[in-house]
Amino acid sequence: MKLKLLGSTLFLAIAGMTAPAHAKIEEFRVGVVGNIRDDQGEIVEGKHEGANVELELISSSPDFLNLLGSPRPYLMGSFATDTEDGVNFGGVGLLWRWEFADGWAFEPGFGYIIHDGEIDNPYPDGTPESVEFEADNQLLGSRDLFRTSFALEREFGSRAAMQIYWEHMSHGQILDKGRNQGLDYVGVRFSYRFDPDPAD
Repeated sequence: MKLKLLGSTLFLAIAGMTAPAHAKIEEFRVGVVGNIRDDQGEIVEGKHEGANVELELISSSPDFLNLLGSPRPYLMGSFATDTEDGVNFGGVGLLWRWEFADGWAFEPGFGYIIHDGEIDNPYPDGTPESVEFEADNQLLGSRDLFRTSFALEREFGSRAAMQIYWEHMSHGQILDKGRNQGLDYVGVRFSYRFDPDPAD
């Protein structure tokens, strides 16, 4: 059921991403991230210990996004290497890019994902089962979440680059109410550009 939901959402995302006129796929990325924040907001090893492998496709910015600073649409999927403990998620969003020095760029992003992690505690409050469940799981409160990301990029030639990046996912009390422990991941990724000049 979880994989079916994820697959159907990614299919719709691909269709939506390829529909805008004058947009084309121009970049592919692969990365590895780890969960780094607990439900108290402390920067520690997260409850989901296994790494996630992330794949991302970036398109050129269609003309209708010019008013927003010409962000590039993306489609991404994140796949847990620990199939029992990890969280899989995928979604779409927009990326902005600012080159601040020769070969260096800063890239913020904002998007929407769905995931197969835990939403709420199924056990009554105060029971041993409830305490154990919360100790092992981030309770995300909603099946769909916002995704905020920030990346620092170093280019290597006209087509390749490496990024250090952080991503935060939560519903922000907008997509849902109540539980909102969120997920935070930090990692590195490799980027390959099909077009050596993505600004064109």
